[in-house]
Amino acid sequence: MTVPLVSVLLPVYNGEPYLAAAIESILRQDHKHLDVIAIDDGSTDRSLNILQRYQAADDRLRIVSRENRGLIATLNEGMTMAKGDFIARMDADDIAYPTRFSRQITLFRERPELAISGTGIDRLIGNRVVRGTPNPIHQSADWHVLSMFYTVFMHSTVMYNRRVIPADMLTYDSSYVHAEDFDLFRRITREFPAAMIDESLVAYRVHDESVTNKHKRPMRFTHLKIVAENLQRLSLIDDPHALHDIGMAVTQDTVTRAADCLLSIEERIAARGLQASASYEEGLMCFFYFLYQLIADEKRPALTHQFLTQTGKWHTIRRRERYGLRVATYAPWCSRLWSDASLRLDALARYRQSVPAGSVLPQQGLA
Repeated sequence: MTVPLVSVLLPVYNGEPYLAAAIESILRQDHKHLDVIAIDDGSTDRSLNILQRYQAADDRLRIVSRENRGLIATLNEGMTMAKGDFIARMDADDIAYPTRFSRQITLFRERPELAISGTGIDRLIGNRVVRGTPNPIHQSADWHVLSMFYTVFMHSTVMYNRRVIPADMLTYDSSYVHAEDFDLFRRITREFPAAMIDESLVAYRVHDESVTNKHKRPMRFTHLKIVAENLQRLSLIDDPHALHDIGMAVTQDTVTRAADCLLSIEERIAARGLQASASYEEGLMCFFYFLYQLIADEKRPALTHQFLTQTGKWHTIRRRERYGLRVATYAPWCSRLWSDASLRLDALARYRQSVPAGSVLPQQGLA
């Protein structure tokens, strides 16, 4: 049986603290037939030196180093350079477990019609790992439906099947900065089958300098733009501007309109008899939580209280959050105290759920 070539697309921008661990996790995969494309997007740290050191020891690594052009341009450049029938995405601060690529290749062999696959993740926080848990919806998901509402795969877990996906589709759209993966996944799953290996095969590193943390606001704005487009396409939304406007500013008016918009979407889905679909139910709930978190992050309890009351979804949030919001709404001076206490409790819960990184990751993953 021919061993397929996997092209690994690794964009790098100032990745020095974690880059060595990411590269080693790729080069030590049990699937050895690799074409690793590392594009240094104008880094100002020692990222290029690290890449060159590994290239000297392993000629499967190709390096492009140039001025900064941004992530989307870098991803598209890497796509055009890829030689393999399969393209795996990898981020410079994450760690792929040794069997990741071989497990995904096996899945594509078993189901050659698949266009894309993702995997579960563990979260790497400092020197602790919070193990991921399987989501039952992944066993029977309608990936097109889910991808209307949220980014269905963690980007650094994805492998694309170029035997299925047309070349003109396998490109990232610069109109969707900071949510380019969400846009590409929705386009692929709209036309082709997808699947998830619901087991953690990547350690996703959580840190303050990650793209997700540094660009949270514009990422959310683009996310809302994509959801509005998806719902408009199926005539499931009557006020798409409500999503645009709450992405721009969280106010009493935009919260009211966003809540009305969510209720209207639910009503239209029910009217079409789609509410019994587990994928629609999951997608809607994830979108509710997206809006809830966007509003809650403004730390104005009255607005969060308004959103939950208007949508009738107090029961969906944690008991501790319900108590805190109700107290903070009527005694605003308690809000900061309650928020700080809740964050400390969440951190303690994560620690209790976590295990030492050394018990999960190979030694290079601890760098």
